[in-house]
Amino acid sequence: MKAVPQGLVWISETDVTSVMNIGGAIEALEKGLTAEAHGEATNMLKTHAAWNASTLHAIGAVFPKMGLAGTKTWAHTPQGASPLLILFDSENGAVRAVIEAFNLGKMRTAAASGVATSRLARKDADDLAIIGTGKQAFSQVEAVVAVRPIRRIRLFSPNAEHRVAFAEGLKKQFGAEVVVAGSVGEAVQGASIITTVTRTKDPFLQSSMVERGAHINAVGAILPGRAELAPDIVPRCTQIVCDSPTQAQKLSAELIDHFRSDPREWNHVRSLAELVVTNQERRSVDDLTLLKALGTGVLDLSVGIEVYRRIRGL
Repeated sequence: MKAVPQGLVWISETDVTSVMNIGGAIEALEKGLTAEAHGEATNMLKTHAAWNASTLHAIGAVFPKMGLAGTKTWAHTPQGASPLLILFDSENGAVRAVIEAFNLGKMRTAAASGVATSRLARKDADDLAIIGTGKQAFSQVEAVVAVRPIRRIRLFSPNAEHRVAFAEGLKKQFGAEVVVAGSVGEAVQGASIITTVTRTKDPFLQSSMVERGAHINAVGAILPGRAELAPDIVPRCTQIVCDSPTQAQKLSAELIDHFRSDPREWNHVRSLAELVVTNQERRSVDDLTLLKALGTGVLDLSVGIEVYRRIRGL
């Protein structure tokens, strides 16, 4: 067996959660997205391959000024996934760290919602609807609570047992009122912030369910064969932000379908990096605002590099 290269750090899931939380992940994303906007970080577009009911994914990014590059890869199977983020020295190619990245990924995805919500949700937004109660959902609630004074959280998923268990976890963690809804429509009625984090193939959030003034974080459908938003939602979105508009043109069925009739309209979709550096907030004329997040290397590396720095005491 070959010896572990000198200087290589293996960072476990426990290590990640010992040095990073949602607040830290949001701060790390703000810095990483600023670097991306200034040309100091470059995304490697997501690639994936499918077999049976499983998919293999890879994303990455380069931060030359920080001397680091990296990729995150994972195989998502019906039995689970074990994502790894590998950090390389961008000068000599040496492996600097291998990071177990399940918890990192949850925080990264949630932090993207936090960054977008902090700018696109109304200042007085205090009513959150969360659709989906899987492994990503709790972090999504944490991120929204970190940036808005949430007084009520309504939740829905098709599995009644999951709904009840998730609600109990929320009640223990947050001071907000927690309501288990009986349907998507009941959960989102009047909500000022709506987060969808599901793996469904069939869109469920319809325009008639959503009141004017809401902000939507749509973060569950990350492959072309999935959709959470019905076709009548996107036309109402007066601000659409993607973590990567280029990637969305290949992977977001909801946006691809909407812009098919006039591809030039893609020019109105802004990147999350642009939103951060321009610091533009919600406008009074906005009907709905939308974050469509698919996951990017810059987002993962932003959090991963900060975890690495904290573990190393840098």
